[in-house]
Amino acid sequence: MKWKFKSKIWSITLLISILTILVIMNLAFGSVIIPISEILDIFFSPETAKVNYTNILFKTRLPQTITAMLAGSGLAVSGLQLQTLFRNPLADPSILGISSGSGLGVAIVIMLTGSISGFLYSSFGFIGQLTITIAAFTGASLVLLIILNFARKINSNAVLLIIGIMIGYAAGACIDILKFFSPKEEVYAFIIWGMGSFSNVSVNQLSFFIPVIFIGLFWSLLMIKPLNIMYLGDNYSSNLGLNVKLTRILILANTGLLTAVIAAYCGPIAFIGLAVPHLTRGLLKSSNHGVLIPGVIFAGASLSLICNLASRMPAFDGTLPLNSVTSIIGAPVVIWVLLRKNKEVFS
Repeated sequence: MKWKFKSKIWSITLLISILTILVIMNLAFGSVIIPISEILDIFFSPETAKVNYTNILFKTRLPQTITAMLAGSGLAVSGLQLQTLFRNPLADPSILGISSGSGLGVAIVIMLTGSISGFLYSSFGFIGQLTITIAAFTGASLVLLIILNFARKINSNAVLLIIGIMIGYAAGACIDILKFFSPKEEVYAFIIWGMGSFSNVSVNQLSFFIPVIFIGLFWSLLMIKPLNIMYLGDNYSSNLGLNVKLTRILILANTGLLTAVIAAYCGPIAFIGLAVPHLTRGLLKSSNHGVLIPGVIFAGASLSLICNLASRMPAFDGTLPLNSVTSIIGAPVVIWVLLRKNKEVFS
C-alpha cells in the first residue's frame, strides 16, 4: 500500500514537472522566440527587459497560456465527472448539448442578425468578441438550465444522457438551418469560431475567466467523496446514504458551468474532456477520485498547452485550427478505448 501511494505521488509530481516545462515553452515559443533569459528578466528584472518581448509576453503569450491551462483543466475535470456519473467511458463535456447550445447562441448573433453582427464581430475587436462571448455563454447556460430541470424530474442517468444528446442534435440542426440561409461570409465567421482558440481571452477578460474556472475546479474537489461512492453504482450509493439525485444535479451544474464558460471564451474545444481522463487513469492506475481529480487537472492543463504550442509553432505560417490539433491527439485515445480488450473501465 505504501509503495502504491508513493508511486501515485511520483506520478502527480511528474505531471506537475511536465506542466511547468510546457508553461515555459508556451511563453518562449511562437512566431517570435523569446529566450529563457529574457523571460526571467521580464518577471524578475523588468527594468532591464526588452520592451518588445515584454509586450509579446504580457499581451499575448501569458494570457493565452493561462487560458489554455485553465480550459484544459476544466474540460478534463468535467469529462471525468461525467464519465463517472453516466458510467460511460465515452462521455465528455459536449455530450449534454451544452457546447451545442453555445454554438447556437453564436450562430444566432453572427448569422441570424445578418450583416450587422458579422460586421460587428469582424471589425470592432473587443466589443465584437465580447458580444460573441455573451451569446455563447447565454446559449450554453440555457441548455444547462434545461438539463438541470430534467435532472430534477428524471431518475435514470441513461434517459438523462439521451435527452442531452437529443438537445445537442436539435441545436446542431438549428445551426445548420441558419448556415443554409446565411451569406457565406457569416458562415465562414461562424466556422472560424467553431475551430476553437485559446487566444481570444484578453487580460481584462481573465479577471472573470480565472475566478469562475477556479470555483469549478474547487467544486470538483468537494465532489471527490460523492464521486467515489457513485462509481459503485446508484443502488450502492443509495444504500450508503448518498442523495443520488442531489449529487447528480451538483455534478451537472459544475460540469455545465465549466463547459459554458470555456465554450464562451474559447469556442467548442474537442476531445480534451474525453481523452484526458483515460490518459490519467492509465498513468495513475487508480479509480480513486482523490487521486484522479488532481491528476486530470494537471494532465488537462498539460495536454492543452501541448495543443496550443503545436498550433502556433514557428514552422507554421500563422496558427493551425486548435480543434484540428486536439482531434489528432484525442482521436487515437478514443480508438484505444473502443478497441481495448478484456479490460472494462466500468464494471
